[in-house]
Amino acid sequence: QAQLVESGGGLVQAGASLRLSCAASGRTFSSYVMGWFRQAPGREREFVAGISFSGFSTYSVDSVKGRFTISRDNAKNTVYLQMNSLKPEDTAVYYCAADRSIYAMRDGRSESWGQGTQVTVSS
Repeated sequence: QAQLVESGGGLVQAGASLRLSCAASGRTFSSYVMGWFRQAPGREREFVAGISFSGFSTYSVDSVKGRFTISRDNAKNTVYLQMNSLKPEDTAVYYCAADRSIYAMRDGRSESWGQGTQVTVSS
């Protein structure tokens, strides 16, 4: 399993931007599909965005399309989530995830999880 450490969360106002980073340990980073999930208070954890091994293909939920961009740098073992035009409803703990399958990830499952980073968007 990959060890994942997120960073970049914080408190911002609506309309602002944040970039989350997730550093992964190990030499097999490029063999993992990487993704971001989030969990708001009182709600289930939900898939937000995913990216293929090479970074060529990306996936995201409709609520963040056009605002969030996932990317990865396999040379740095890091995946990013650029979040623009943030809204109060984006407030959640954001988790980095790593799995062998994008289909599993989009179903809410993942082999490895980070500890989470809090994103709070004030109105």
